[in-house]
Amino acid sequence: MSYLVIARKYRPQRFEDVVGQEHVTQTLANAIKMGRIAHAYLFCGPRGTGKTTIARIFSKCLNCTNGPRVDFDDNDPRCKEIAEGNSLDVIEIDGASNNGVEQVRQLREAVRYAPAVSRFKIYIIDEVHMLTQGAFNALLKTLEEPPPHVKFMFATTDPEKIPPTVLSRCQRFDLRRIPVRLIVGHLSKIAKNEGIDIEQTALFAIARNSEGCMRDAEGMLDQLISFCGTKIVEADVLAMFGITSTAQISELAGAIINSAPQQALKILNDLSNSGKEMTRLVADLLSYFRNLLILKVSNYDASLIDATEEELKLLKTQSESLTPDVLTRIMQVLSDCEMGLRDAVSRKILVELSLVKAIQERSAVSADLILKHLQRLREEDAGVAAETPKSLLKESAEPKYKSTVATKKAVESAVDAQVATVPRADEKSSSLQQLWSQVIEGAKSQSSFLPTLLGQCQPVSSEQNVLTVSVSPDILGLLDDSKNRDIIKEILSGLGHPGVELKFVQVNPQSDQQQPTQPQPVKKAVQQKPKAPTQPPVLENIEKPVSVEDFKNDPLIKEALERFRGRIIDVKNKS
Repeated sequence: MSYLVIARKYRPQRFEDVVGQEHVTQTLANAIKMGRIAHAYLFCGPRGTGKTTIARIFSKCLNCTNGPRVDFDDNDPRCKEIAEGNSLDVIEIDGASNNGVEQVRQLREAVRYAPAVSRFKIYIIDEVHMLTQGAFNALLKTLEEPPPHVKFMFATTDPEKIPPTVLSRCQRFDLRRIPVRLIVGHLSKIAKNEGIDIEQTALFAIARNSEGCMRDAEGMLDQLISFCGTKIVEADVLAMFGITSTAQISELAGAIINSAPQQALKILNDLSNSGKEMTRLVADLLSYFRNLLILKVSNYDASLIDATEEELKLLKTQSESLTPDVLTRIMQVLSDCEMGLRDAVSRKILVELSLVKAIQERSAVSADLILKHLQRLREEDAGVAAETPKSLLKESAEPKYKSTVATKKAVESAVDAQVATVPRADEKSSSLQQLWSQVIEGAKSQSSFLPTLLGQCQPVSSEQNVLTVSVSPDILGLLDDSKNRDIIKEILSGLGHPGVELKFVQVNPQSDQQQPTQPQPVKKAVQQKPKAPTQPPVLENIEKPVSVEDFKNDPLIKEALERFRGRIIDVKNKS
């Protein structure tokens, strides 16, 4: 007898032999027992999960002697013909190579004739989504109202390409990827029957690399037997298929968890030099952090992940020092890396960069934590507010803060501002000038240009939710825009004055008169209402002549030249 590969030798012959698809096999078995057999079935799912196998077993149930029945005899001649592919009444068609209208017309002519020896004439069309639109249209009428002796069974890996008019005429069954533990159990039985001594870790390595495809797993086992003989260890699996071991993945994950970039890059370099494929490595690392997250949020429910006892212990230990928020951010970095690898020219560099980003995310501070601490700074007494939250924030904010809130520098500036505005038991409320100084300090973390402008302004009054600020006509055009207003209002809100509107008034240095511009609507009263400064704002050096050197060294001029990429030209009046 000629040699049969493991995938064919151990192909399931009955519904109970099918691994991991009980929701399909049980439904079909009940339909047979109740006599509720439809005329068309569609089996969808990834490769190697049992679509065509289930269609053949179903055909045996329908065409067996004294059928339809689920408990048919394996030695029944009609069942053996179907298993060997020799039955005249069970026709298997490859949809990829018979996808034209002419082939479907021949099928429509053939279905008119009764089966040769069996009860039903059954057509199994594999990869049915490969049929052309014209072929589908030609099949519609026959598919909806076939002769009573005809049954259609379709199999596809891409049901989205099948027209809805065809889908609506079939009973659809979606097959799932087979879990790792079920593949391990099935391979273990095969190895025992074949007299192969194989390590449990090797079986897990094969099952993980098969990605839920039983046929791939059986093919890998067949190849390993040819390579290793009757003794297979995990190192053989890793060497043959370029797989990264669980120990190596856990070591790399540990470097990320412990914020050790040098160790992480060294491990990656060793794996790269040993021939590990970067795409597969990132996928395994992402799966590892997924297991950590599942354990963390499920209160360490081991049934939700596929791992050995030793792996579970290590996962539990590593997850204790992490939070779901940190794990989510790390997984997002790895997921972006996995997508970027498809188009990356230098894959190793991209993975190195992603590892460093993942380590930074490990030490990042969430926005909620920052906001909670800032709220505490406003509510607690002077001693607690001035020491504990500030030191805690500065320690937890290294080395990176989420860009969705502010940079670390902005956080520290905001903390300093909050500490400055916490009410003291032995002090009065901050004056309007002090508040404006805090606004200038807060603006330093937002813009390098804005603090210089604000330093040349003076707060005039704060009444009925409107903060009036005197501005020189020389800088009013630069200061009064929507972006600067938003920044100032955001800073005021962080200082405990939400909803405050701004009113800029021009200052005439000769008459000292104020001209209001663009009054804003009132929304909410300012919490503090200090008196206006007794001395009017003084804008120095407006009327004084400015030398060329002083003009070039002015901070505003330097900022303008840098921003607009300009240069200074000495223009003389020729008249």
